[in-house]
Order: sequence, then structure tokens, then C-alpha cells
Amino acid sequence: MRKGPVIAAVAVAAVVVGFGAYMIDFDVTDEGALPDVDVAVEGGEMPEVEADVGSIDVGTQEETVEVPDVDVEVDTKEAEVTLPDIDVNPPEDDNG
Repeated sequence: MRKGPVIAAVAVAAVVVGFGAYMIDFDVTDEGALPDVDVAVEGGEMPEVEADVGSIDVGTQEETVEVPDVDVEVDTKEAEVTLPDIDVNPPEDDNG
């Protein structure tokens, strides 16, 4: 797998997350509140349960299996790539 597209995808994802956090300015105009709730409970009782269960034995054993012998050769070279250039201007802060 080539690293260039993966790095570019991660960079684009970081830019998108940056836009989401940097480009929006929220001003709270009205305080919210949770409703008043009165809760009254009485203690309960768990049911009695009888269960017949099986048993599981866990252990290890030695086996001989055939596995492939894989040789990987990786050639690398430097390449010049064009990356996106983005200017970000956040909203003006009205609170001073």
C-alpha cells in the first residue's frame, strides 16, 4: 500500500475537523435548564434462579503447520506532490 494517499487522506480529515471547530462561533442567547423531577422508589427483590451450566476446559497443544515464506522488497523514492493550500478566516468575536 502506498503511503502518499493515506497521508493525504489523513491531512484532509484533519483540515475538515479543523474547519468544524474553527469556523463556527456560537453565542448563547438564553440559558438552558433541566426540568425539576421528583423520583421516589422502593427497594426491590432479585428473583431466585437455579442454573445448570456446562464446563469449558481451556488449554494449549503443539501443532506443526505449513506457513508461506514471504519476501517483501520495498523500493522508495522521493517525489514532489502538490498539496492543497487553504486560508482560514474564523468569524469575528463580538464579545470583545
